[in-house]
Amino acid sequence: MKHLAAYLLLTLGGNSSPSAKDIKGVLESVGIEADDERLSTLISELKGKDIQELITEGSSKLASVPSGGSGGGAAAASGGAATGGAAAEETKEEPKEEEKEESDEDMGFGLFD
Repeated sequence: MKHLAAYLLLTLGGNSSPSAKDIKGVLESVGIEADDERLSTLISELKGKDIQELITEGSSKLASVPSGGSGGGAAAASGGAATGGAAAEETKEEPKEEEKEESDEDMGFGLFD
């Protein structure tokens, strides 16, 4: 992901075909060591392709992915109304204590990992 982010930054900056050296330069400027194998794979996959067309194609694919939605809340509410007061007592639950977050704020993932 960090390699792709650097590639996209370079293309936004006007470099239509960034080289491995260009990408390494961007990554090293923020203290990240580039993985040569992933970098060569990225460059070979994107060679000769228009990045804007790839982004447009990817966006259209993401638009067709279901992302969940509502619908379960109405059934639960109608079930509670049918049972009367007993259901109202059951819904009064004690608030649970929130779990303490781990000290690793980014959970092992960095912005460019």
